[in-house]
Amino acid sequence: VQLQASGGGLVQAGGSLRLSCAASGRTFSTYNMAWFRQAPGKECDFVAGISRSGSTGYADSVKGRFTISRDNAKIAVYLQMNSLSPEDTAVYYCAASAGPLIYYGAAYYSYWGQGTQVTVSS
Repeated sequence: VQLQASGGGLVQAGGSLRLSCAASGRTFSTYNMAWFRQAPGKECDFVAGISRSGSTGYADSVKGRFTISRDNAKIAVYLQMNSLSPEDTAVYYCAASAGPLIYYGAAYYSYWGQGTQVTVSS
């Protein structure tokens, strides 16, 4: 599966952005999907994941602010980000895993998009 993330940009603190990840391949619905982010000088961290059945999981830092969703008909996954803060500034990546669970570790994901930059100004 090939992934392409979009929707990043510059936003003020307290604002919102919606990231999209377009996927290719007729097997998209069989993959668990996730968003990760990497800030300069930091590791790539799990943000949110959604299973093939629609179950979701979130990092504690984004719970209540971010919402992940998927549209299997459109072969896409989304990340709605609200109440953004400068600490959310990072490159955001979408990723796909063929495993049975929502994995919080990047190593479990075999397919990655190219990343989209999110910058939150204070």
